[in-house]
Amino acid sequence: MGFETDAIVIGAGAVGLATGRAFALRGHETLVLEAQGAIGQGISSRNSEVIHAGLYYPTGSLKARLCVVGRQLLYAYLDKYHIAHERCGKLIVATEPHEAARLEAIFRQAEANGVEGLQRLSGEQARALEPELQATAAILSSTSGVMDAHGYMANMAGEIAALGGAVVVNTPFAGATPLEGGGFVVRTGGEAATEVTTRYLVIAAGLGAQPAAATIDSFPAEKIPALHYGKGVYFTCAGKAPFRHLVYPLPIPGALGTHYRRDLGGQARFGPDLDFVEAPDYTVDPARAASFYDTIRRFWPGLKDDALVPDYAGIRPKLHGPGEPQTDFRIDGANAHGIAGLIALFGIESPGLTSSLAIGDEVVRRLVD
Repeated sequence: MGFETDAIVIGAGAVGLATGRAFALRGHETLVLEAQGAIGQGISSRNSEVIHAGLYYPTGSLKARLCVVGRQLLYAYLDKYHIAHERCGKLIVATEPHEAARLEAIFRQAEANGVEGLQRLSGEQARALEPELQATAAILSSTSGVMDAHGYMANMAGEIAALGGAVVVNTPFAGATPLEGGGFVVRTGGEAATEVTTRYLVIAAGLGAQPAAATIDSFPAEKIPALHYGKGVYFTCAGKAPFRHLVYPLPIPGALGTHYRRDLGGQARFGPDLDFVEAPDYTVDPARAASFYDTIRRFWPGLKDDALVPDYAGIRPKLHGPGEPQTDFRIDGANAHGIAGLIALFGIESPGLTSSLAIGDEVVRRLVD
């Protein structure tokens, strides 16, 4: 049978747009459907906009592989289209002598992952780069950076349109029915509720991935992983930014920990922390600043009292709960759920932005190539 479109992607964040772009570049007519009134209103707009090198993730994991490849693709893309970014480098710091072994383990993991541009630094060498830094040792990752995530997403949306596809906002996904012989009838809600047939369907809905999968007829409920809301808040800092490099302390259980970045406008920002919550909540409690002062002063003793100002919050779609080990990305195809032509993306948190172009290529390769 003929289909009204070749591919439908649910979710117009960085990963959904990268997936739609990957379909369109291969000549497939593509629709990217977004429930909100604009692209990138979920996870993609509430993160650190950091370009990750791929240091921490277990060798052979999707995160390790797709972050390294995705970073290389991302820098080339940002350069090609003149999208604002800065390859400022990152310092991962030990602030106590007993942390040296954990720092060395990160260095070895990064090497195993094929990360380029790594250098071990003594505390003295780290302070030569950043005089206000407190560190007994550090790793310099020269390929880490910061970027304009919204400019990146807007450019991909423009590419999709130029290639004959469309990004359709204010169009919530209401469900899908697999067709005998392949393909899907996709139902949308909103003011212009309709049905569209497509050969391929991709769920790239971030925090909405699990609910979206549950609306697909014959998607096995036991194959939909539990969703845990990992909230993180950010604070800005008044005055001149203290460091040029990104500064990361050693990771905390379940996340990379509260880190420092100087954004593209020169503002010093700290975060996110990690707090598991029952439902999405984007308020920033000023009282959380107390823990930020404690964490930040371990690597920046010069932080002044009352310098931190509440900024914004994000929610990460975690597949693990409190005290459980960090999980990998889930790119679930027919081998996982039994439905040909469908891929559901679960748990696409950090480093999802960095990995987005590689994730898009991986999805389309699995479905089409």
